[in-house]
Amino acid sequence: MPDVPGPTPPPAERVGVWLIGARGSVATTAVVGAAAMAAGLAETTGLVTGGSAFAGAGLPRLADLVFGGSEVVETPLAKRAEALAAGGVIPPWLPTEVADSVEAADAAVRPGIGAGPPERPLEAIRRIRRDLEDFRTSHRLARVVVINLSSTEAPAGASPAHGTLALLDAALERGEAVLPPSSLYAYAALDAGCGFVDFTPSLGARIPALEELALQRGVPHAGSDGKTGETLVKSVLAPMFADRALRVRSWAGTNILGGGDGAALADPARARSKLDSKGRSLEAILGYPVDAPVHIDYVADQGEWKTAWDHIGFEGFLGTRMRMQFTWEGCDSALAAPLVLDLARLTARAAATGRAGAQPDLAFFFKDPAGSDDHRLDHQYARLCAWAEGLGGEDGGSAPLD
Repeated sequence: MPDVPGPTPPPAERVGVWLIGARGSVATTAVVGAAAMAAGLAETTGLVTGGSAFAGAGLPRLADLVFGGSEVVETPLAKRAEALAAGGVIPPWLPTEVADSVEAADAAVRPGIGAGPPERPLEAIRRIRRDLEDFRTSHRLARVVVINLSSTEAPAGASPAHGTLALLDAALERGEAVLPPSSLYAYAALDAGCGFVDFTPSLGARIPALEELALQRGVPHAGSDGKTGETLVKSVLAPMFADRALRVRSWAGTNILGGGDGAALADPARARSKLDSKGRSLEAILGYPVDAPVHIDYVADQGEWKTAWDHIGFEGFLGTRMRMQFTWEGCDSALAAPLVLDLARLTARAAATGRAGAQPDLAFFFKDPAGSDDHRLDHQYARLCAWAEGLGGEDGGSAPLD
């Protein structure tokens, strides 16, 4: 008698990755890259969690990541992928090879905050929460991680409503605009039981009321401002000066970038958030204030590429004055996208093992890490690896990446 097939069990380890700014360059590169690596079409170069230190951490496979998101623009992901290929960000043949995965992700994109008619803050939170719940249910996902990749916001002023969840809820019920969009997304994510990651320097979940919500719901959050270029180099070089007992007197930086991020940062108010985030590491590492101006200029011709030039003045033995300069040129989307995938995998695993609230062990990925004031990259990496080892000890090792 032939076997009678039983019901198909739910794919318990499938993890949703909900991207805010789902059709942007970083999000598109992440979707394309995950599909390419899962299919064996690309190496894991640039993917931190692809290293041996994370092999036993119990992380979800890249093939088990399901993408969706919120967006305010209508350009399809496939068109964005074609543009990135034309600009040299991804191989020209790759969009065709992963077209089905890109189309599936695009089909799961929903209107973001500000994409339609004006809505009260509480209405926006509830709508995004419904989108997340529908995404989790329709794709039969074990959990969902929300990652903010949207344009940098201007710094948000402090509000008494940020202090406790009760005060915040009361202000939202009254229709008060006490939260910027990044924090509305964070509220919706945490309230829906989803981990939240802010890859931007925007406010996001970094207020006491939302930390309280994360702890109540038992979900993790991390941020802020992904560390992909100039600040990454600073977090390696500054400890060298400190450990060698060389006194840094000045550290001036100039950044030129194109793309959507560059256009957004042409707004001085938005640039202020980025500059504040970039400036926090030096004094924390060196232990004393440094004259460290940073300038950001939008140059459309740069496209997806970013150039940073730094000039360091330092003092050595007997007061001898010396200088160091470096230039960093990189493709921002190609640098950021694998970190987005790392954070999706790590945050999903943190949620699965009961971590809640800010996750300082993920400081390695951020310019301004929540819950941590240690900016030395080597310290951050050691802490990340130790944390990952602990994650794996809870219920065994990882499946292969694909």
